[in-house]
Amino acid sequence: MKQVLLAFQFLTIVPVRVNGDISERDIARSAAFFPAAGAFQGLTAACIALLSAYIFPPEITSGLVLLTLILSNGGFHLDGLADTFDALAVKSTGDPARDRDRKLAVMKDSTTGAIGVIAIVMIILLKFLFVNNVISSSLPPGRYAFLFLMPVFSKWGMLALMYHGLPARRDGLGKMFIDTIRPGTVALGSLLLTFFYAASYMLYLDKDYGRGAIALFFVLLAVFYIFFLLSAKFFKDRFGGLTGDTLGAAAEISEILYLLVISLWLQHSI
Repeated sequence: MKQVLLAFQFLTIVPVRVNGDISERDIARSAAFFPAAGAFQGLTAACIALLSAYIFPPEITSGLVLLTLILSNGGFHLDGLADTFDALAVKSTGDPARDRDRKLAVMKDSTTGAIGVIAIVMIILLKFLFVNNVISSSLPPGRYAFLFLMPVFSKWGMLALMYHGLPARRDGLGKMFIDTIRPGTVALGSLLLTFFYAASYMLYLDKDYGRGAIALFFVLLAVFYIFFLLSAKFFKDRFGGLTGDTLGAAAEISEILYLLVISLWLQHSI
């Protein structure tokens, strides 16, 4: 139970308190429950979508869904996205070691530069367009299940990224997760992801989309795993490894990728 509460403490604004001593092992094991924290975010967003759709037009409903997702984790990942893109914008001096140090210093700076702001605006804009496309369509009600699953997949992807990545810094919470994550942690997180998808399928997706939704699950798994595998290599080349900010940035970008795959699939499934 401690690990579940830690996952919610790290990734959401839910006011949970973990009693007793917290070891590195507890922190590492809490990563397995990241998909559960994502399920909380997704369920909240899907409920807001369902309720507001009866009152507001699709555009306002889409905006409320995005606001819910942002508030549910306090904009934690968006902050990491901005810091990562500000660091990527640092011009090269020709010295790889010096460039990495400069980029990591920029990433750690509390101020947000122009590139970081642009990254946040573009991510929110793209999410709004994709979410609005799903909400405003005449597709069956089961489409709301895909909103629920979006943060579940992105949080699971963080596990894959941490497992395949290396820490860029010698200290920090990100290093603690990356250094201590084990195959069993990824396996448990994958089981949770499968459970949440199976529950969505049995409750909504089966009657609305049929067996094609099962094939979609494996397509999403493959797309996400490849994306996070490439992300681990990309961040290693640019920063020498991963930080908490790059994990948040990858999670945000993966949700755009998720919505892209879902939108393409929905266009050809009905």
